Amino acid sequence: MSWDEKKFKKPTEAELKTKLSSAQFDVTQKEDTERPFKNEYWDNHREGIYVDVVSGEPLFSSQDKYDSGTGWPSFSRPIDDHNVVRREDRKLFVKRVEIRSKLGNSHLGHLFEDGPKPTGLRYCMNSASLRFIAKEDLEKEGYGEFKKLFDKK
Repeated sequence: MSWDEKKFKKPTEAELKTKLSSAQFDVTQKEDTERPFKNEYWDNHREGIYVDVVSGEPLFSSQDKYDSGTGWPSFSRPIDDHNVVRREDRKLFVKRVEIRSKLGNSHLGHLFEDGPKPTGLRYCMNSASLRFIAKEDLEKEGYGEFKKLFDKK
């Protein structure tokens, strides 16, 4: 089974409230931010991909994850730019770039220009907006096409 965005339908708010934890709902739907170093994936070193907890859209790969020292999972790039939306955010009286999932419209985190080479970007994400799928589970979870990300060259 491959990722088919045509099959996507964002759950209703009522469905999301039953499907998601309160932290996941607050982060993805109310643009909340979880605490640094007190979240599920900031220190995850397993191989796999991270998908939107709301829609299942494939977003980030462990191949592009790095320790930014911030206490949130950070990535140098998304799996596919097509799956993320950048939006100006001035909520903290400073201009930032918010990152949202394309189909789920979930608040994921923010983009900063202080990341490692070659991109120089840091996608600083909330664990509560993500679901991790381990490399060995990609096929059974319907993301088999992403196994190629982990093929040794």
